[in-house]
Amino acid sequence: MPHDFDLLVIGAGSGGVALTRRAALHGARAAAIEGSRVGGTCVIRGCVPKKLLMYAAQYGDAMQEAAGYGWTLPAAPRFEMSRWAAAKAAETARLEAVYRRLLHDGGVVLFEGHARFVDAHTVEVDGRRVSARHVVIATGASPVHDSIPGIETCPTSDDLLDLTALPAGAVLIGGGYIACEFASMLARLGVSVTLLYRDRLPLRGFDADLRTRAATALAEAGIVLRSGEVTTAVEQRGDGWRLSLLGGEQIDTPWALNATGRRPNTARLGLDAAGLLVDAQGAVQVNEALQTAVPHIHAIGDVTNRKPLTPVAIAEGRWLADHLFGSDAGAAPSLDAVASAVFTLPPIATLGLAEEQAVERGLRVEVFESDFKPMRHAFTGRAERAYLKLLADATSGRVVGLHMIGADAPEILQSLAIAMTAGATKAHFDHTIAVHPTMAEEWVLMRHKPRPARAV
Repeated sequence: MPHDFDLLVIGAGSGGVALTRRAALHGARAAAIEGSRVGGTCVIRGCVPKKLLMYAAQYGDAMQEAAGYGWTLPAAPRFEMSRWAAAKAAETARLEAVYRRLLHDGGVVLFEGHARFVDAHTVEVDGRRVSARHVVIATGASPVHDSIPGIETCPTSDDLLDLTALPAGAVLIGGGYIACEFASMLARLGVSVTLLYRDRLPLRGFDADLRTRAATALAEAGIVLRSGEVTTAVEQRGDGWRLSLLGGEQIDTPWALNATGRRPNTARLGLDAAGLLVDAQGAVQVNEALQTAVPHIHAIGDVTNRKPLTPVAIAEGRWLADHLFGSDAGAAPSLDAVASAVFTLPPIATLGLAEEQAVERGLRVEVFESDFKPMRHAFTGRAERAYLKLLADATSGRVVGLHMIGADAPEILQSLAIAMTAGATKAHFDHTIAVHPTMAEEWVLMRHKPRPARAV
């Protein structure tokens, strides 16, 4: 029996759009299903609006620093969240229109509604059944709402980015990148911020030296850091929230952010009807070719919970389209060395192995570091410092890890990712002439004797 489409992708986020458009270029009859806004988390309620809020916070820092460089500004500059929210809404609407146009112009059919499997080849979209030869799950992930009793009453990052007025104070529950980013931004926008997290340091999974310096930067921004704190219950009370901690303490706050993690969006897909199972986190399991246990069903992006980053979903989507409908796709995208960023102020960027990971794997690495006060703050009086760490294999000299906290760290690491992907060694860095005066030149000036890696 013929199918309606060659390819049906559930989810029209960045990965789904990239996949269907590329498949259509190969001549495939492609369709996408979206139950919310086209563009997905990153464009509508994630990376893009979050960074726009970071820019707003950054301007606050810049105005304070300007006096050191001879500028006289109004005594009390004022941030208006409602104006930012209106500009953000206009920009995300513009971007969504762009994504819709890309699908339309690419010949991709868009079905709007929630999808549910009927069988391994057929999906029902709000009462309409659609079948395809290949089906791809690209539904992404969303905030967890059941990590703590009562936390379902708390706003998440989705809600924060839709605020039109900021609270006087906020408690952020969690120590991951979402909690740290928004703590950093809110504090600079005039909110009194407390950060509660279970671990000794925020940003579990990142290099320990980055984590230590991130905690210092957050504290210097006026954020109250409460490490080792376990929130046992959350209760919404009138216009605020009451948080109960493991030791019996209760905290009342006008606003509380649930930043306790994200979970793959699979609960409503009816995967059992397609013969699919998920792991304990709800993630769809795939092999190296992004194939599930059912050979013609694949999954890409955050729904696999492998490397939840938008560029990974896009790369996987484009590769899968080439693999299924092209002539020579080559190997699937490698997730071994994918750069990532944390948009705190100052921002963090990391690529490759953390020092602790290198030790755990039994690798013998040499550690090169640079810790300095950026020239930018020569006149500002700020205590902010920059830190760079390079890990090199002690035998081959190949660079296996790059980590940085400091202004423009994500921009700098994006460029260095090319060198590391190409197999650059420490000698390549040493033989590169610096661009002076820049922050990035420190990467090629680490000529000191390295230290051995240490376990943490």
